[in-house]
Amino acid sequence: MRALLVNEFGGPEALELADVAPPDPGPGEVVVQARAIGVNFPDLLVIGGTYQTLPERPFSPGKEVAGVVAATGPGVEVPRAGDRVIAQVEHGAYRELVTARADACVPLPDDISFADGAALGLVSLTAWLALVHRARLREGETALVTAAGGGIGSAAVQLARALGATVIASAASEDKRALAREQGAHHVLGADPETLRDEVLELTGGRGADVVIESVGGALFGACLRATAWEGRLVVIGFAGGEIPAVKAGYLLVKNIAVLGLQSSDYRDRDPALMARALRESLELLRSGRMRSLVGSTYPLERAAEALGDLAAGRFRGKIVLTVGDG
Repeated sequence: MRALLVNEFGGPEALELADVAPPDPGPGEVVVQARAIGVNFPDLLVIGGTYQTLPERPFSPGKEVAGVVAATGPGVEVPRAGDRVIAQVEHGAYRELVTARADACVPLPDDISFADGAALGLVSLTAWLALVHRARLREGETALVTAAGGGIGSAAVQLARALGATVIASAASEDKRALAREQGAHHVLGADPETLRDEVLELTGGRGADVVIESVGGALFGACLRATAWEGRLVVIGFAGGEIPAVKAGYLLVKNIAVLGLQSSDYRDRDPALMARALRESLELLRSGRMRSLVGSTYPLERAAEALGDLAAGRFRGKIVLTVGDG
């Protein structure tokens, strides 16, 4: 089978397409015939050797796959061979046959494409955990989403709106801001740390955002903190801007703000039932039309380096998906 391998850490060009032996599932595992593979920002960090957890080389990157179960290991009753699934993995998805834990698989309904399933996976899991589980977003509240034109941002905008919130989206480019409008944001702002706080306060009658989903870091994080309402909740999900900010505790004290961290992959290992619930509810929102496809662009597996290059350069809208076979 074909697999993209990291033999040496580096940029996307470090990936090498190779023929490798097909895997055999161990106890509690399944092998998924990949049809679509999600491309995520952490993949760049894994390939570059800067992610917090790194496997032994050579390895395949990739944290999610949609496809058909090809084989099951000892003790696995569900899913069964032939089932359509979305699977979450720590690494190893950039290949034609992917090994995953059975309890990290969620059924993919027949009326949802493999590409939509792969696009929904990690970003919708992250958005759901941030908004529902960590921030406890309530109907009628206001949610501010940064990097709203990316995969997680698009999912968070759509989910927050589906949950009955007023959504303020922040994005750096006009193209990303246009996408945020298409995804259902009620208000769309730029990403200037000098003006964001005042813009959010003006839109909320001076109150600020009840919930903030922040994935940029740097100075924008500080602006978001100042734009958070009394008893607001700010969820940190990443630092796409490259700078990890410090938290000024005085803001937390004066406004009773909670700053919450979210590493969504942990739930795959620590609470797989919650992970499955998040994905099932996201899939149901997609089926009901309350959320729309997050797929922004697709590339065949062998063009993964190009896809990752576009991700690194910000040349994308929504979620990037790799396809295998006819997808």
